[in-house]
Amino acid sequence: MYNINRRKFLELFGCGCCSLVMPSCTTVPITERRQLSIIPEAKINNQAAAIYEKFRLKTKLIKDGPKLNEIKDIGKKIEYAVSTFFEKKGNEDPTRNFDWDYILVDNDKVVNAWCMPGGKIAVYTGLLKITKNTDALSIVMGHEIAHAVAKHSVERASQAMTINLGTTVADIFLGGAINRTRNTIGSNTGMDIFQIGIFNPFGRKQETEADYLGLIFSSLAGFDIRESVKLWERMAKKKKGKEPPVFLSTHPSSEKRIQNLKNWINEVIVNYPPIKV
Repeated sequence: MYNINRRKFLELFGCGCCSLVMPSCTTVPITERRQLSIIPEAKINNQAAAIYEKFRLKTKLIKDGPKLNEIKDIGKKIEYAVSTFFEKKGNEDPTRNFDWDYILVDNDKVVNAWCMPGGKIAVYTGLLKITKNTDALSIVMGHEIAHAVAKHSVERASQAMTINLGTTVADIFLGGAINRTRNTIGSNTGMDIFQIGIFNPFGRKQETEADYLGLIFSSLAGFDIRESVKLWERMAKKKKGKEPPVFLSTHPSSEKRIQNLKNWINEVIVNYPPIKV
């Protein structure tokens, strides 16, 4: 059997990973951040669509009325603005394969909204008590849509696959040292060093990117993005004393978000004015 020492193997394995990963890199629209994209977007979108349909069937929804109409109206404006923006620039529309849909979940206890890959969007009635107006709601919906446009789910799944593969193979040649360290720290502290050291910071990067892109989408759709600061001030007030330390969170702190938004607003208003219908 051909023998190879550990260091040499890891060098070769590292080169092999690079050759696999580099052709699988894509670029996030507008921010132009390079991202890993090993898993096909169509696969993620199909899985998301199936989960979404199950969610619709078992969840109490508000199926008509002014609140749902407001959500759909905001969504349609952002849909049009995003597609038109990229078409006018001569770029490929990142939402071309989206099958948009909007639901309003009847749950006042949940302050949340989400957008699944492929444009499946849910807003909870509890969120409307914080947004309070159309412009603020557009900020949240723009943020969630930005996650789908930037293909963050594809990126996270690809990253997880790469890390799991890399650590598994490396651990074989390190005598299980990585897993032993991970398990020891986990049992002693209740914390996953991979979650804290890799996934959480990565999650915060995606959330910040979605904040920025969402602000742009809201502006392109004709909403007043200055409302974003007031929205997050209300969010911060609701979360006061309940936010975990930043290093334990996949989201930036409310204070950091407010600071970022204040820094971005004027630039976005000037560079991304409303697209006329």
